[in-house]
Amino acid sequence: QVQLVESGGGSVQAGGSLRLSCTASGRTLSSYAMGWFRQAPGKEREFVAALKRSGRNTYYGDSVKGRFTISIDNAENTMQLQMNSLKPEDTARYYCAAGPEYTVYDPWRRSAYDYWGQGTLVTVSS
Repeated sequence: QVQLVESGGGSVQAGGSLRLSCTASGRTLSSYAMGWFRQAPGKEREFVAALKRSGRNTYYGDSVKGRFTISIDNAENTMQLQMNSLKPEDTARYYCAAGPEYTVYDPWRRSAYDYWGQGTLVTVSS
């Protein structure tokens, strides 16, 4: 079992930055694929970013490429999402997810992940 807890959400003006963290307990993250997804009110949960092989392979959704950076700190067993140049359309609840790496073939799919956190809210005002 893996327990995931997100932190770092908040309110920011457009153009600003936030750094989200996902802290894991129960297993070391080095053997897991990790992802960030987000869900805005009335919309489906969408893929934001993911990494595999201890961060050597990264993936990004088209809407965040060039603005967001995903990383992992194996020593601290945490994953981060650095979000720059935030836009109002980035407003959503952000969730981290984890799955054993050998089972995650398409890290952009929600169904690839076994474990989810409760989410942290990000609000970007114009």
